[in-house]
Amino acid sequence: MVSHFFSKMKNAIRSTKAQLVDRIEDLVLGEKKIDARVLDELEEILIGADIGVNATMDILETVRREVQRDRIADAGELIKLMKTELRAVMQASREKYEPPSTVKPRVVFIVGVNGVGKTTTIGKLAYRFHQQGKKVVVCASDTFRAAAIEQLEVWAQRSDSTLIKKEHGADPGAVLYDSLDRAIHDQADMVLVDTAGRLHTKINLMRELEKMTRIAQKKIDGAPHDVYLIIDATTGQNGLVQAREFLKTAGVTGLIVTKLDGTAKGGVVVAITKELNLPLLYVGVGEKIDDLIDFHVDDFVESLFTPNS
Repeated sequence: MVSHFFSKMKNAIRSTKAQLVDRIEDLVLGEKKIDARVLDELEEILIGADIGVNATMDILETVRREVQRDRIADAGELIKLMKTELRAVMQASREKYEPPSTVKPRVVFIVGVNGVGKTTTIGKLAYRFHQQGKKVVVCASDTFRAAAIEQLEVWAQRSDSTLIKKEHGADPGAVLYDSLDRAIHDQADMVLVDTAGRLHTKINLMRELEKMTRIAQKKIDGAPHDVYLIIDATTGQNGLVQAREFLKTAGVTGLIVTKLDGTAKGGVVVAITKELNLPLLYVGVGEKIDDLIDFHVDDFVESLFTPNS
């Protein structure tokens, strides 16, 4: 029986499948031999699907080696090897992820540039954790964008979470302090912290995150316990450039990719896990409140190579 989450993933990456796997299958259809021409076109397909240069080179190196050793005799064996290699590239970063501690409340910072779906993702995370029976406090620390606070109010109501906010332009650290106080008082399980996404002021951003980290650590042992970086799949390789800036300053522990259903270049999730060497934990596959799902490497790869029904 096909799982609900697998179906969501399969539907979300239909365009990516057409851009990547369907083109590979068309390339090798009827080919009796995997030669240099096929490999050159395979490289073009992988790059075009935003798999990324480094991941593409690693995959092609393995394919060429197997071809030279006469271990790939036909198209079917090439497709099988592609599945294995895509899985291996992403699995390496996933295996290094340590499940979050059982500390209560668990504090999670959410970082990312404006426009990637950060606020919406926080709302969906709050809903997920609430569905798991957890009590959630949402901290509206992005006080520089009034719309973010208004959005979080809506999401907090929909997810039955507690929202802590202050007026537009208030000190983000003060909002965090009050949020942690409330979480401790209410014996909440989770604190989801929205942060400003201003890459154009990198020094100020770094200082602000450092300040918020100090505040969190003083209030709750080991906080923040996770820092999730949000990346918009539709931005492709540009999203990687932005992500690297946050990696320098934010102590990122895991990744969330949004809008996977809105692009034909969903292969960027391969590039993201390869380049950033961090586990991809969740993906956004639609606009509904339950359209943030756990990312499983096997589900992603299998849904790419499963025929459309």
